[in-house]
Amino acid sequence: MRSRYTAFARALPSYLLATWHPTTRPRRLVLDPEQEWLGLQVLKARGGFLDVEGVVEFRATWRQRGVTDVLQERSRFVREDGRWLYVSGLVALGAL
Repeated sequence: MRSRYTAFARALPSYLLATWHPTTRPRRLVLDPEQEWLGLQVLKARGGFLDVEGVVEFRATWRQRGVTDVLQERSRFVREDGRWLYVSGLVALGAL
């Protein structure tokens, strides 16, 4: 999860696509260069080294065009060939 947040913050769509499960991955991903990621807070995490499924609940703060907002998501991951892949997430957006 932290590496995917970093990829959003550094505008690395190729990394995001590479860590997205092929069954839910979009064909392409365009990131808005005006979106600035300000911080990540992991609220809950389930799934470890030997697990094949995991869930991460997090809150990420971002700013775009002078407006600061927060994204909260409960993300589902699966482990395939030793790598965690993002499958899907339940998202909530809300102004600070």
